[in-house]
Amino acid sequence: MNTDRGFYSIIDYTVDGPATQAELVSAFARIQEQWVCCYPGYRSARFQVSTDGTRVYTIVHWESEADYCNFVETSDTEARMAAIEKALEGLSGKAEPRMSGLSTYTVVREVGPGACR
Repeated sequence: MNTDRGFYSIIDYTVDGPATQAELVSAFARIQEQWVCCYPGYRSARFQVSTDGTRVYTIVHWESEADYCNFVETSDTEARMAAIEKALEGLSGKAEPRMSGLSTYTVVREVGPGACR
């Protein structure tokens, strides 16, 4: 079992098919590489796509909440959001965010492999 607690930001989009999924993942990976991954405490961004072609779910992993807060406070949010908007406009299909409220989380428990009781 992984005991890494870390801190996570979740990005959730609905899309209109597998082609748009692939385009969105590619665009958001570039945004992570250009705007996010250089910040202290950034660990990774994992991109999941639904098997029915309708969702892209990204989990951005930070070392700590403090590292995430530093990113929020010191990054160029306006330029990053403009890059996201440009990426969304460049998609051949449609993508819409599904996030509502604060989309940050800490892990409180994980159940790993083992014998069933």
